[in-house]
Amino acid sequence: MIFLINVSILFVGFMRNYLPYFEAVIKKRFPADSGRILAQTNLHFKIISKDTAFALSSPNPIDRRLDFSAYFLSLIKSLESDGKSFDEIREVCLEITINYVQPSSAFHLFLKKLPVKLSNTWLMQGVFRIFHKKVSRNPNTDGFIANIITDKELTFGTGYGVDILQCGICKLFEKHHSEKFASILCEVDEITSGMAGLQMIRTGTIATGAHKCDFRYRKILN
Repeated sequence: MIFLINVSILFVGFMRNYLPYFEAVIKKRFPADSGRILAQTNLHFKIISKDTAFALSSPNPIDRRLDFSAYFLSLIKSLESDGKSFDEIREVCLEITINYVQPSSAFHLFLKKLPVKLSNTWLMQGVFRIFHKKVSRNPNTDGFIANIITDKELTFGTGYGVDILQCGICKLFEKHHSEKFASILCEVDEITSGMAGLQMIRTGTIATGAHKCDFRYRKILN
């Protein structure tokens, strides 16, 4: 999810307010306790967001999703303190994230698919080179480091792949003793790839013990 979103942000400048999606799902699933859960979540966020304050102005565009991830972690902390099981927390988090990534309009869907349609053009290859320069280094030790792969032979002909070498989400969740929940956010990547007209191929993630997250994609033939 994070890597396709950030290419779109770099290319078209689109970003969506995530708070209403959290509120809607919490109110639906916990109608009697939603106010308390959201209040607890906001209290956790006041603490956790201090560790991601750098992200909003980071030169690495992938870091910008850490604010979103910090709010997720805050919700997880709140639900865990309420005695919710891992499976319950996972279901809530996936519902929020899937709702969040759904295109809100035909134009939004067009923006999601645009980088894929242009991936092998000189324009998009230039964007990928810019993106690589931005994400392959990071002055913030709590952020992401990634390599953008543009070799067609290594990317199933798409001309776009990503190797995440350091994951800011995993670092954040580990710092707050919640590393077992980090893999939940990885589960949505296949869904967002499909929305962009891609089949995601990934052999491992840092959240599940791999030394890197290797994102490769095949174009879905209509």
